[in-house]
Amino acid sequence: MILSIRQVVKKYSDHLALDHIDLEIPRAKIFGLLGPNGAGKTSLIRIINQITAPDSGQIIFDGEPLSPKHVDQIGYLPEERGLYKKMKVGDQLLYLAQLKGMSKSEAISKLKDWFIRLDIKDWWNKPVDDLSKGMQQKTQFIATVVHEPKLLILDEPFSGFDPINANMLKDEILAIKERGTTILFSTHRMETVEELCDDIALINHSRVVLAGEKVEVQNRYKQNTFKIRYLGNLPIGLKGMEILSLNEQSATLKMDVGISSNQAISEIISHVDLLEFQEIIPSFNDIFIQVVKETNAYE
Repeated sequence: MILSIRQVVKKYSDHLALDHIDLEIPRAKIFGLLGPNGAGKTSLIRIINQITAPDSGQIIFDGEPLSPKHVDQIGYLPEERGLYKKMKVGDQLLYLAQLKGMSKSEAISKLKDWFIRLDIKDWWNKPVDDLSKGMQQKTQFIATVVHEPKLLILDEPFSGFDPINANMLKDEILAIKERGTTILFSTHRMETVEELCDDIALINHSRVVLAGEKVEVQNRYKQNTFKIRYLGNLPIGLKGMEILSLNEQSATLKMDVGISSNQAISEIISHVDLLEFQEIIPSFNDIFIQVVKETNAYE
């Protein structure tokens, strides 16, 4: 594990922001940190970045207790961006890279490579104030990754990007993971979670209410439902299953406990010609809503 979060508690006055948080974040994976607004995600991210400290608990980074020496091994792209508006792009990125411990020559070499990869070769001498929001996002992304951190924390990284540049950024994030960097990814866009993340954790009311590998979590919330397409007339009464919806030549079925897919298919093809039989896997949007509603009900 690159990051172990153990029984972390954080309070602000009479507000409990984090309530004994336990998380294990594996190396070279994209880990989705999810939760509604005010759940505690930002508080946890700030502690990992050592902007604030936990009231109790411990964070282990790369086998050692988290300490100031690890700052240079972490890259953080906050949701609220912050750049020096009057500085030229190249000068600003060079300054920020050197703050992360890079030599000037190494920083220039790495930055030039990133300028080519993100198609911004002509921006070096432009003031940040002259850039669009999307261009400023690219600039801050480069500042976050140029020192090749072991842990990269991205908070809503696609905000402000058009689809073309969002896809370019996704490709770069996946390439960074392939080079061995762990990515802690915080977002409200569940379709991006399904596309990019390997593991997820959902925080609600300051506690971890769901965690695991992405595929395992989706399997955990399957409802034993299937979508079928067919030719013929499907009878209302099918042995071992309930028809949830019925349209022309298609239906959604829920199989009874103990009924196998083979048994269901055998029953269906005794009445109609079966063209498609597909299990319905819950989306992370559906899982997110279900778990948040369930945990809210207990508060």
